[in-house]
Amino acid sequence: MADTILEVTNLKKYFRVSNGVLKAVDNVSLSIRLGETFGLVGESGCGKSTLGRTIMRLYSATEGRVLFNGENVHQLKGKKLKQFNREMQMVFQDPYASLNPRMTVGDIIAEGIDIHGLCSGVQRRTRVAELLQTVGLPEEHASRFPHEFSGGQRQRIGIARALAIKPQFIVADEPVSALDVSVQAQVINLFKRLQKDNGLTYLFISHDLAMVKHIADRCGVMYLGALMEVAVASELYRKPLHPYTVALLSAIPIPDPEVERKRERIILEGDVPSPINPPPGCRFFARCPKAMPECQVDAPLWLEVEKEHFVACHLYK
Repeated sequence: MADTILEVTNLKKYFRVSNGVLKAVDNVSLSIRLGETFGLVGESGCGKSTLGRTIMRLYSATEGRVLFNGENVHQLKGKKLKQFNREMQMVFQDPYASLNPRMTVGDIIAEGIDIHGLCSGVQRRTRVAELLQTVGLPEEHASRFPHEFSGGQRQRIGIARALAIKPQFIVADEPVSALDVSVQAQVINLFKRLQKDNGLTYLFISHDLAMVKHIADRCGVMYLGALMEVAVASELYRKPLHPYTVALLSAIPIPDPEVERKRERIILEGDVPSPINPPPGCRFFARCPKAMPECQVDAPLWLEVEKEHFVACHLYK
């Protein structure tokens, strides 16, 4: 599509471990459009963060292709690679581990500015002050160190650092999971305001489906390294197709006692298979309440069941 900024095709990321090969991301394809927020959800260990880091080139791809603005990310070198590093930035999950404790907040935020030679001196200080104000922090904080801040403030500093070099695309890897609930809402609202003001595109990774519902335009569901379903967020929450998505959504609390009492809660039995030795057919077969014999043998095809609603499930072949 003409407005596609990121296109991932058959992406794989495997890690060699002592007892085999861990298939963290296995044959994932998706596209993200300019200016949208694509939410990526799934339980812990399903490969969400690894996918985000492979897209960012923090990990090299085992197989597959990542196109950003038409350029193959994993083949970029020299000036093109430096330009890519400026156009795509990341906000990390842990605000306590992602900031250098030996650097002042001003130097942390300006690190990208220095690397790309965007400005110096008074202009640099002015830019840092502007960025702190943008994320709701006083400019005097530039001379302080990360340990002097709360988790929510540190995450705002991380967001300011990502914005410093005016990127097009931000990978937000569970950016609020380590924060208190009240602070989570503030940071989510900040993300939405920054997107509106700066025309940003987000890949928003989270295990919190209720939160993704409020920020994502489209949403993808991952399980054991593979995509199960992708749809417009409102459609996914209204009419989930894959049994795994249905089970995940049934776990979201509803703030209405009457509705909460009447609805069916789906409890998945069994354990997630090992990504070192995933099952040959559908990854979800062992835990699926609607599993059929063919699910254990053949991997389901990736099908567009309804407009912009894709699913990998034998129920819809």
